Amino acid sequence: MPEPKTIARAKRDKEQGKSANTQAGEFVREEMDHIREGKHGARSPKQAIAIGLSKARRAGVKLAAPKPGTQSPATRRKAAADLRTGAKRGPRRPSTKRSQATEKALRRERSDAASRPALARQARAAAAKRSPASRSASARQAARTRKAARSG
Repeated sequence: MPEPKTIARAKRDKEQGKSANTQAGEFVREEMDHIREGKHGARSPKQAIAIGLSKARRAGVKLAAPKPGTQSPATRRKAAADLRTGAKRGPRRPSTKRSQATEKALRRERSDAASRPALARQARAAAAKRSPASRSASARQAARTRKAARSG
């Protein structure tokens, strides 16, 4: 279950008209904090991000499932199911047995998945997969956002 303050942050982002990606980022941040606090670990930064995105979808963030060919069919199905769950009734608890099994498995994992170098590596790898035009467009958008934030 996401913490109430995370849900509140995401809700505030939505009210400010920010993208679903930004709203979901709050849940990913919560996941990284949990790993750093030692609540549990993750096999990789990618897994930690995936857990956060899943939580976001289940909490009602309208974050679309990955496009065909970008992730495995199983991952896409899971994302679509999470999205339906969130749309229906907000966050819900999985069975106690399943929840405890997941927690136990994650506790066995290492916690350096949320380290700064690991996240930097992940970000660099993700950026490298994008086209130069796509990266450039993101940079221009970020500059516009910064400019608007400074003047407003």
